[in-house]
Amino acid sequence: MAPVTPAELDALQAQLTQRLLESGEWDRIKFILASKLNDSGWTDDIRNQSKERARTMEPLSFATLLEEMSAHSQTSMPLAVRKEIVALIRGYLDKQLE
Repeated sequence: MAPVTPAELDALQAQLTQRLLESGEWDRIKFILASKLNDSGWTDDIRNQSKERARTMEPLSFATLLEEMSAHSQTSMPLAVRKEIVALIRGYLDKQLE
């Protein structure tokens, strides 16, 4: 089997993304993710931390705040939620790549 080129991987990713969007699976997974994060208190925690950081930031910079909070939010997502969403995505991809 020949190695897959980066261009082929990009094309496959674009196809899978299109299928996710067209099938409605993207919206379903996004809804589940938002619900799980909200239920865990993660959403409120990130919102409160963002407000507090904005209050103390001198000078206030949206770009800096977004960068800081994006990094923090990615590392602070509950592991159980991350695993569940990854499992949903993998399940969908397995079905598509059969």
